[in-house]
Amino acid sequence: MKSEFALALNQIGAERSLPREIITRVIESALVQSYRKYANVMNSQNVAAMVDMDSGDMRVFVEKEVVEEVMDDRTEVSLEDALKQKPDAVLGDCIMVDVTPKDFGRIAAQNAKQLIVQKLREAERDFQYNQFVEREGEIVRGMVQSVTNAGVVVNLGRIEATLPRKEQIPGEKYEVQQHVRAYVAEVKRTGRGPQVTLSRTHKNFLRRLLEIEVPEIANGLVEIKSIIREPGSRSKIAVAALQPNVDPVGACVGQRGTRIQNIINELHGEKIDVIEWSADPTVYIAKALGPAKVMAVHPIGDKSASVIVPNDQLSLAIGREGQNARLAARLTGWRIDIKSSSEALGEALSKISENPDLQGWVGDEVMQALPALRELLVRQRALPTALTPEEFTLVKRVVDGVHAYEVARRSNADKVKPVIRETQAEERRQARQAALAAIPQAAYAMPLEELGLSPRVAQHIIAAGIVSVGQLLEHSVRGDEGFLAIEGIGPKALNEIKQALDKVVGQWKVTPEAAPAITGDGSSASAEAKPAAEAAAPKVEETTEEAQQYFIEAMSEGEEEDEDEDDEVTSAKPAKPKKKDAKGKKPAKDRLLVYDEELGRVVTQHLRKPGRYGDLDDLEI
Repeated sequence: MKSEFALALNQIGAERSLPREIITRVIESALVQSYRKYANVMNSQNVAAMVDMDSGDMRVFVEKEVVEEVMDDRTEVSLEDALKQKPDAVLGDCIMVDVTPKDFGRIAAQNAKQLIVQKLREAERDFQYNQFVEREGEIVRGMVQSVTNAGVVVNLGRIEATLPRKEQIPGEKYEVQQHVRAYVAEVKRTGRGPQVTLSRTHKNFLRRLLEIEVPEIANGLVEIKSIIREPGSRSKIAVAALQPNVDPVGACVGQRGTRIQNIINELHGEKIDVIEWSADPTVYIAKALGPAKVMAVHPIGDKSASVIVPNDQLSLAIGREGQNARLAARLTGWRIDIKSSSEALGEALSKISENPDLQGWVGDEVMQALPALRELLVRQRALPTALTPEEFTLVKRVVDGVHAYEVARRSNADKVKPVIRETQAEERRQARQAALAAIPQAAYAMPLEELGLSPRVAQHIIAAGIVSVGQLLEHSVRGDEGFLAIEGIGPKALNEIKQALDKVVGQWKVTPEAAPAITGDGSSASAEAKPAAEAAAPKVEETTEEAQQYFIEAMSEGEEEDEDEDDEVTSAKPAKPKKKDAKGKKPAKDRLLVYDEELGRVVTQHLRKPGRYGDLDDLEI
């Protein structure tokens, strides 16, 4: 026969809906804390309790070290006593020793009563939380306990749940003692126990009701693809069959609508549209707009479609305050633009009359029917009526044909764009190659110092690895960006570089490079000693006069040149020194480029005033 202790524990478990194991664990934990306080045991010392639920016997064990001579009986035990409790104990071992005091049950009852009650409450709250957190996302049934402005309190047995006003279906009224089903939307852990929030407006509430009412969904024969709700008003459900020969819509509706009617009654008369899901967006959108009849669906962009409906179906497709169109858009995830057949036909006829290519696209049969279509459009605009099957087919053919033409034109344009971009890129590449080929070989033999640039600008250019005029001219192929790409070159330095290069390019334009003299052995005199800069120049073929002219025009594009150029350099006279400009800067010295037959290269010649040192006798190499 069970002891009174065991009967009492069973009664506590029944009252608090707690398993026997949890109650045992709570009592053992309370006994450990009570003994620590009673015997003044350190927190670092291991203490354990054991309760026999049938006999009510309680034992306490403390971890102690086995020693030869006991100095502190709270932490040490002699080897003789240790062998009584653990036959294989040796010196230095730590064993659990039974230290249960006499009348420990009475002592524990006095010291641990309140602690046991507290821990039982905590265990009860944890048990309830773990129980309901597993039911989150499911439907529960409870009784209305109270109704307030904030919401409804529902009794779920051991705990109370809240059905907030925003989670109630509009128009529903609740009374005390009324049974209600709701969806467990959220479970929170609090100091007073689990806080359970219910919902009757959540879309998954409708999903769970379908799983209960439709066995095919619960068995995995039919899958719910999407659910959209406007609680209390209308819902749309997209379903798909996972097995062949299964009608997903018929399975959800049931024979004579019995299955879906039970759900409608539970949702306070909420209308439910069940449609078959389709991987084809045009078919899916057309079904989502049901019960309206759709004439055509034309995708016009990324997740956007234009839907054509007969005039008499327009209001049904849009719905009250746009509800049907809004739910269909949310269900499919597409932006839907609904047009009447009259509006679509008017736009199509206008495009056909303005576009000869479109007239050939739609065909002779449609072109012959244009007068009848215009008459139909006038009648429909005056008094919208239902289209006959023949009119429906003809209008659909016209609007579909115009849409197909526009799709084909956009597709061709998309195919042509990459070709145009590639052609333009190739033209730019060829232009750059032509400009590079037009740079004279002599430019690579000319040191950068010959340009007479300021020390700061020249320093930045040399730091970029540019040591000859030819290398600098290579940057001009990309325009101003080529020069500005050099670190340290700004707008002012850019103007200085362009002015210096303009003079060089201008001289090359009027002073063609003379042919080098031929020695007696037939070799070129210029081949005896080539400058290092010329040796480092890239190999280019002989440039044509047109290529040189292209390069020169590219260099001087957008600028006006006022310099007078002569055909013979030797007959040129020094120009009069220019006056200072408005900013007080001295003009740059005049230079000419001439071919020196002895050296076999182009040299820079400074122009000086007549009579100073004679004529042009000094050549700067």
